[in-house]
Amino acid sequence: MGGDAKKSAAMPPFESARERGGRLYDRLRDDILCGRLRPGEGLSETKLAEQHGISRTPVREVIQRLAKENLLAIVPQVGTFVAPIKLSSVTSSQFIREALECRAVRFATERATRPQVEALRQQMSRQEQAIANGDSAAFFQLDEQMHALILHIAGHPHAWDLIASVKAQLDRVRYLSLEDERWLKMIYRQHREIVGAIRGKDPAGAEQAMQDHLRSVFDAVARIAEEHAQFFEQEPAALDRGIA
Repeated sequence: MGGDAKKSAAMPPFESARERGGRLYDRLRDDILCGRLRPGEGLSETKLAEQHGISRTPVREVIQRLAKENLLAIVPQVGTFVAPIKLSSVTSSQFIREALECRAVRFATERATRPQVEALRQQMSRQEQAIANGDSAAFFQLDEQMHALILHIAGHPHAWDLIASVKAQLDRVRYLSLEDERWLKMIYRQHREIVGAIRGKDPAGAEQAMQDHLRSVFDAVARIAEEHAQFFEQEPAALDRGIA
């Protein structure tokens, strides 16, 4: 009785198989991006179907969808595994971010109003609190909000939608890097430098600080690979930093 009650609470009886499949997709994708499911970890189609109260067909569809996004790897006759981080996608998404955000931060520095600068200052306070709480997940979300806010101040809010659509593999590295408190604090210091340059009306300084910040992902890859080289699809030494 108790087990059935818990299952009902977790899986509303009126929820269709399609809706349950959509929820499973969201859950698995989030678990992979956040690192709760590590590269190389195996997944059981049967167990997922049992856990989420759906047939194996929608589970299979979810797995196929995530495989197309390079988040799962399907090995015939062997099983399904969390895919390694695709380094070519990391470099491509970093390139897009740098091209858009370095230009945008100059515009933001030139256009920021006092209320917008205050919003950035408050953002930094919330990031500091997340670090004090040891909450890397909250810090990650605040990081996202800060970058989106800068693009909004620059007058190009929809550019963030483009960035968000291509950075899944990059986010996997970012989440893993923030598991190290020292790295988290370093990213916070970089954020302070960016916001400080915006507040000081220093476009060149803001652009340089943003570039340094975005390129730190390459160092994150190298650091993570020291202990977990198997997390990546190729040797990090092959990573193209795109630096002239």
